[in-house]
Amino acid sequence: MTAKPAAAAARATVYGYPRQGQNRELKKAIEGYWKGRVDADTLRQTAAELRRETWQQLAEAGVHEVPTGDFSYYDHVLDTSVMVGAVPERHREAVRTDALDGYFAMARGTQDVAPLEMTKWFDTNYHYLVPELGPDTVFTADSAKQVAELKEALALGHTPRPVLVGPVTYLLLAKAAPGVAADFEPLTLLDRLLPVYAEVLADLRAAGAEWVQLDEPALVQDRTPAELNAAARAYRELGSLTDRSKLLVASYFGRLGEALAVLAKSPVEGLALDFTESGAGNLADLAAAGGLPGKRLVAGVVNGRNIWINDYEKSLATLGTLLGLADHVDVSASSSLLHVPLDAGAEHDIDPQIARWLAFAKQKTQEIVVLARGLSGGTDAIAAELAANRADLASRADAVITRDPAVRARTAAITDEDGRRSQPYAERTVAQRAHLGLPMLPTTTIGSFPQTTELRTARADLRAGRIDEAGYEERIKDEIREVLSFQEKAGIDVLVHGEPERNDMVQYFAEQLTGYLATQHGWVQSYGTRYVRPPVLAGDISRPEPMTVRWTTYAQSLTERPVKGMLTGPVTMLAWSFVRDDQPLGETARQVALALRDEVNDLEANGTSVIQVDEPALRETLPLRADEHAAYLEWATESFRLATSGVRPDTQIHTHMCYAEFGDIVQAIDDLDADVISLEAARSHMQVARELAAHGYPREAGPGVYDIHSPRIPSVEEAAALLRKGLEAIPATRLWVNPDCGLKTRGWPETRTSLENLVAAAREIRAELPTEAA
Repeated sequence: MTAKPAAAAARATVYGYPRQGQNRELKKAIEGYWKGRVDADTLRQTAAELRRETWQQLAEAGVHEVPTGDFSYYDHVLDTSVMVGAVPERHREAVRTDALDGYFAMARGTQDVAPLEMTKWFDTNYHYLVPELGPDTVFTADSAKQVAELKEALALGHTPRPVLVGPVTYLLLAKAAPGVAADFEPLTLLDRLLPVYAEVLADLRAAGAEWVQLDEPALVQDRTPAELNAAARAYRELGSLTDRSKLLVASYFGRLGEALAVLAKSPVEGLALDFTESGAGNLADLAAAGGLPGKRLVAGVVNGRNIWINDYEKSLATLGTLLGLADHVDVSASSSLLHVPLDAGAEHDIDPQIARWLAFAKQKTQEIVVLARGLSGGTDAIAAELAANRADLASRADAVITRDPAVRARTAAITDEDGRRSQPYAERTVAQRAHLGLPMLPTTTIGSFPQTTELRTARADLRAGRIDEAGYEERIKDEIREVLSFQEKAGIDVLVHGEPERNDMVQYFAEQLTGYLATQHGWVQSYGTRYVRPPVLAGDISRPEPMTVRWTTYAQSLTERPVKGMLTGPVTMLAWSFVRDDQPLGETARQVALALRDEVNDLEANGTSVIQVDEPALRETLPLRADEHAAYLEWATESFRLATSGVRPDTQIHTHMCYAEFGDIVQAIDDLDADVISLEAARSHMQVARELAAHGYPREAGPGVYDIHSPRIPSVEEAAALLRKGLEAIPATRLWVNPDCGLKTRGWPETRTSLENLVAAAREIRAELPTEAA
């Protein structure tokens, strides 16, 4: 079907773009600044050059309107807190003394001052810094960053569109500040915040912005009538301003639902909607609402979160329908391209046939431009691109890698019994205590220890052929011996081997499973300067041979204390990969679970009595709409049990979760039937411990007492205080003592002192316990 040409040429645009640079130049510059090797001017110069390169690349590709203000040294929500003056009292002196150092202090903390809490950005693996607000919060406008970047783009000859986190989403993402009543609702500050946004909008208008984008992804979640009324009030007030640019309100990650009518009726000039699979329903809702007469529609038809090529014919059909529903239709990705790597063209080690199926940020930009041309000029204008796209889609559908009959037969044979432990927890815990002989408040870590320069050098030397496999393995053994020796001297009860052989908790396993592909340059920001390379899940999954048994068994041979086997769970293997989109997620999860089940059983058979299967992404992957939760949690918890239920009762199964809001999935955590769960809790002041207690969680738990995402070293007193908070919710017989997360990103000096303090705190609290408890 040939798409009808639009009345005016469709424009290509994007909501946002990766920040790091092709070779992670931003990461290197920021970390150099932290270490004193790079001065502030050099850091700013690097950042300006990266922005210039991004805008130039977008313009050369044919993007008509480039985003500004989406660039960040650490996090765009933190940038918004600075823009509206929401700096916590404990950070104000640092910000006054040096704005840049104060900014990083809010993100990372200092030895004396704790950072802002960090959690997941909706259902992605990106982490944002949570605003801290209270009834006494006073907002003040500071548009310097947003105006400066707008002027940079204008000076370079681009058509820029500043991007801001919208006021409603900003407040819905915020939390009550420390010392403020937990039931405080930040959204009650909306009337106080809107004049500040009005001032920022006036500044951007004066600086030359024709359009300003206000991101409101929180509106694709279930919202109460009061929250929808707040959104209506916000955009009625902002839309009625006379001294402002045109406003484009952007939603993404799903269907707007009830909020669509609210925004459609508001006096803003444009809406941006998700029309990919995650936004299914927006098209029908838009038609039912009578379209967007008099408004601009930016149609997100290219998936901004996955890396598979677009189906041009399907997208053009959607765009053709949208032409009748808005005054002007432009083309974009479904969200910021922050969530995908930069350039698939840099991946020279991937099979050329498979490479044709991949689209990273650069390729998605090209897809958007092609679709805009097709929408404007009809399909004849892009006939060659359409033919190539059809061929690539057919190539993927017919590829051998996508289907393994043996894997599919095994998943089809799964029974309910396969997902149940042979004994209930109450009986297992007795057997485990007798078998392990652990003290009250047992201490452990989450798995990884610092990835030192020497380790990274050894890995690079192996790849370059400067050392052979035997030399590399000796270096790994040396590291394991050092890690175990330190833990024993520190007095840790359940040890880990430190994972020196692992590059990443997902990639390491993906490289040993069939159906996965690894990239060389596919870096994606997780938080701050932390970047990950999500593997590509392209086909059916199986485990050809054991993945961790050798190193775990070697570590156990060096000590009498239990050493945990460390695995990444099936949901996290999916969530932190670019997952295939040609079959249901639950089916893929079962395939991964069966591969992990084989690994768990082999670990146990080789003498491992404690096995941790991490699922930090369980909450992250929860759908944004409540009516989709049950179906997701059913297959997610089933896949974990499938991976872990084949062991003896006296084998202790741990799991771990971090940096997400867990309160609304406590029942699912219970349904995992793990014996012990460790969770992030230090920055949130043991909130999760209280949530577990309120649910009546019956198993053992280790809410973290050491925030590993900050360079701060917690004192014995600080860790002990957190433990006492934990004991208010969880009895000593079921409480573990551990950091929030793995220690890979920390240095050895801070790790040693922090863990020694953690153990000392556990001993201090242990000594305070009644004799019968201890």
